[in-house]
Amino acid sequence: MSDSQLWDDVDAYFSGLLSPEDESLRAAQRDSDTEGLPQINVTPNQGKLLHLLARLQGARNVLEIGTLGGYSTIWLARALPEDGRLVTLEYDAHHADVARRNLAHAGLDRITEVRVGPALESLPKLADENPAPFDLVFIDADKVNNPRYVEWALRLTRTGSLIVLDNVVRGGAVTDPDSTDPSVRGTRGALELVAEHPRLDGTAIQTVGSKGYDGFALALVLD
Repeated sequence: MSDSQLWDDVDAYFSGLLSPEDESLRAAQRDSDTEGLPQINVTPNQGKLLHLLARLQGARNVLEIGTLGGYSTIWLARALPEDGRLVTLEYDAHHADVARRNLAHAGLDRITEVRVGPALESLPKLADENPAPFDLVFIDADKVNNPRYVEWALRLTRTGSLIVLDNVVRGGAVTDPDSTDPSVRGTRGALELVAEHPRLDGTAIQTVGSKGYDGFALALVLD
């Protein structure tokens, strides 16, 4: 058995046992596939991790940067109380339409809002609204802008908030300080910001699974 097949099998076992998908999650995945969205959403066990992190935070307000078809959005929104709020930012209008449909199907449209446009344009507008601080920020968008997304996340959170940054391994290329790949450079910049900023304390974990070799970073917002 190949390593990749073993990773798939382990993910399937963990997901089936601990984070089984219900009809709404399966429908969101089917709808995204039918509409031609790239198959880059989080896996069920990764979605369950986001859900548990939001619950551990006691999150009432969540910000997601990078919506795709709303699969991870559903996992996060289900961790919120009835009066909670989740704002998710999506560059592609078609992706946003699919996500809105999937969130409505899951019964979560009342507490979720999908905003369309480049996140670096949406984030200043969001800040101007002076929203309640976000308890958790999930960053899963274009990697070249990761440092700026982390900076905005820090502005829009509070002491004790959690920032989650996805896809930080870049196939191992994240270790190359001379990489010219914009996604690698953006990811390294974000990780260096977490390491150096006096108000952030974080770590990064490399993973294997049905999505291959990857990883994520967590950063706690300090005083």
